[in-house]
Amino acid sequence: MVLWVILLCTLTASLLGGFYLLGTFRRRRPDEPPLDKGTIPWLGYVLDFRKDSSEFLKRMQRKHGDIFTVLIGGYYFTFVMDPFCFGAIVKESRSKLDFRTFASKLVLQVFGYKPIEASHSIIHALSTKHLMGDGLTVMTQATMENFQKLMLFNLSSGEEKRLWQEDSLFYYCYNILFRAGYLALYGTEPHQGADNKEKANEQDRIHSNQLFHEFRKYDSLFPRLAYAVLSPKDKIEAERLKKLFWSMLSVKKAWQKDNISGWISDQDQLLAENGVPEYMRDRFMFMLLWASQGNTGPTAFWLLLYLMKHPEAMKAVKDEVDKVSRENGQEAKPGTPPINITRDMLNQTPLLDSALEETLRLVAAPILIRAVLQDISLKTSSGTEYTLRKGDRVALFPHISVQMNPEIHPEPHKFKYDRFVNPDGTKKDFYKNGKRLKYFNMPWGAGVSICPGRFFAAAEIKLFVFLMLSYYDLELVNREEEIPAIDVSRWGFGTMQPVHDVRFRYRLRF
Repeated sequence: MVLWVILLCTLTASLLGGFYLLGTFRRRRPDEPPLDKGTIPWLGYVLDFRKDSSEFLKRMQRKHGDIFTVLIGGYYFTFVMDPFCFGAIVKESRSKLDFRTFASKLVLQVFGYKPIEASHSIIHALSTKHLMGDGLTVMTQATMENFQKLMLFNLSSGEEKRLWQEDSLFYYCYNILFRAGYLALYGTEPHQGADNKEKANEQDRIHSNQLFHEFRKYDSLFPRLAYAVLSPKDKIEAERLKKLFWSMLSVKKAWQKDNISGWISDQDQLLAENGVPEYMRDRFMFMLLWASQGNTGPTAFWLLLYLMKHPEAMKAVKDEVDKVSRENGQEAKPGTPPINITRDMLNQTPLLDSALEETLRLVAAPILIRAVLQDISLKTSSGTEYTLRKGDRVALFPHISVQMNPEIHPEPHKFKYDRFVNPDGTKKDFYKNGKRLKYFNMPWGAGVSICPGRFFAAAEIKLFVFLMLSYYDLELVNREEEIPAIDVSRWGFGTMQPVHDVRFRYRLRF
């Protein structure tokens, strides 16, 4: 009898412990945000969130207001949709809100890289050195030279070159942006003397194109890999691709290249000095490739598509590009060397800047996540004060809360190329409830987790669009074609991608 009592008590304790771990007994405390656990223990709303994160969060916001806590896959996430609270969250000390815990798990899962304590500081220090200021001037020139290598090497003023050429816009933009950025960062084929330069350039064109094709395969698996929901077949493919990139981007091969960027070489050197083994540094190189090149091509696709769909925007931006080219002696003309767009020229394009920012407002949708390491207080713009519970996650989804908010951006679903610029070329301010906002567009994240390569990424996109508008007339094959829907599986991972490609055509302007 005693044995049965012991067994029964043990079973009861185990069940209660299991229910506790599954979150069954969690209750909202008086000072906490509204709590919604869903109907499935532990999983909570994970299926709804994965299916369409944006629609799920809109539904929760309508139900609970601007701050709410939901159960997703065993974790409690407090989503903050009040933009006046963003500063308090993104500036909070790491001892209270830490983004590295979540980020470290993600990069290990998707890239096989296990970060060391110094990884984040190394990336930020060397991104500041090489992808901003004078370093960005050097990188802009390197990227420009590789755009010339990929796009302008076979230009001819012959009549046959004036014929329309047709291609798929998403593929074209992603391909060219990826390859130019890759060659600028990771280096080019070495060569001896001018006679062998063109052979080396041809090898760069071939190799970078092969790399892009494999990268696209991996990128298509990325969202499901991040959520750990790949099929057995796709898991095998993901592992094959990881190993392929670890080999193709290995530090041994990188150091054999010419023109390797300081951003790449210095990071590898510092990781080695910190005791990171070579095989793990190979994986770090793969992570840097996706981080630097995974969003620029898709963004350029949307920007050119919006310009082609809005003739007044296309004319305004093209006129600005032509004006900057003329004033800097860099007009594209028959029989002249390829134009050389400098960083200084890119700083003279307020309309192109606004069009790019408007594109990012529409299609960039990162989710910013922090781990709550201790109970903290958060005061909303309405004056209500909530406590965020230790062990939870706090998350921002700016795409809904600010970027598509009609109080901040009237007619938010419309592309307005000059939304972010005043008539005199200065940047506009934005308001909500009559109060000026600091965070009104957040495509790059914010705070300590803001994208360290954002200036280089913007320069890449602008260089590409500047070249396309300087050299080509562009138009959609089907001028009535609607803007394609976005692939909702990619919410949270940067720039969204279309559910299908769009055919366009281009021809030399001269």
